[in-house]
Amino acid sequence: MIRIGIYGYGNLGRGVEAAISNSKDMVLVGVFTRRDPSTVKTETDVNVISANDILDYKDKIDVLVLCGGSATDLPVQTPELVKNFNVIDSFDTHAKVLTHFKNVDEAAKATKHIGVISVGWDPGFFSIARLYSNAFLPDGNDYTFWGKGVSQGHSDAIRRIEGVLDAKQYTVPVKEALDAVRSGSNPELTTRQKHTRLCYVVAKEGADKARIEKEIKEMPNYFADYDTTVHFISLEELKEKHSGMPHGGHVIRTGATGLGLNYKDSIELTLKLDSNPFFTGSILISYARACYRLNKEGKSGCLTAFDIAPKYLIDKDYEEILGHLL
Repeated sequence: MIRIGIYGYGNLGRGVEAAISNSKDMVLVGVFTRRDPSTVKTETDVNVISANDILDYKDKIDVLVLCGGSATDLPVQTPELVKNFNVIDSFDTHAKVLTHFKNVDEAAKATKHIGVISVGWDPGFFSIARLYSNAFLPDGNDYTFWGKGVSQGHSDAIRRIEGVLDAKQYTVPVKEALDAVRSGSNPELTTRQKHTRLCYVVAKEGADKARIEKEIKEMPNYFADYDTTVHFISLEELKEKHSGMPHGGHVIRTGATGLGLNYKDSIELTLKLDSNPFFTGSILISYARACYRLNKEGKSGCLTAFDIAPKYLIDKDYEEILGHLL
């Protein structure tokens, strides 16, 4: 059995917990939290342990799944924890992936561990679709649309703003842009033309709402490049109308083949999710399996979805996947 630890227990932590319970080759050792463990109730009644005691479990965990936010948690936690554990994260700030990779790679190689980063569904699953599509249609254009759905990372970034009690952020594709891409017209689209961002924010009593709205709209890497609408609502309305976590999106590449590039082609991957964190948790656990197997083979350093062969992800032997999936 692959021994898994969960570091951080919010929506994503619960998604990972569920995925482990559905995996016959894994066991959950415990959930590690920065909160008072006595206040954290898990779905499967697994042990809840203070994050301060994480090093006591160095020899009891094969892979530690990090479920913190990309804004402030993972840039610190992943390179620090990979010094003592094989780790997985779903770091999703695209503009900072290379920096994160280098920081994790240095720390992981120094201690012969593996750090698998950015393996949610985007970056992660969608990244693989983009890479394959670029390889198969080298003469073409890439388009990625997200939503309509709740972005965990962007919602977390809003909640980190002083004066915010809770928040949900929806990423919404611009229909006209999506239609133009599917038509094969190969439009040149700016970031702002492809998506809008819709924020529902619960402010703490007495908080400066104008300042909060300004900070949201000007936040680099998250909202500054988009048309962003901020609605301030009550906590009751947020729970009543925005308690779900749906998401999804489309990766599209349009291109051409043939001697004169006269044959027009299109590749599209579409994802529709009832629950963003539960699907992301399932991906993380697949890569935890791969991480464990690769480390047993002597691999170390930082890896991404681009580095890991598909056969390492699945709980089936090679002959079975050749016979049924190839």
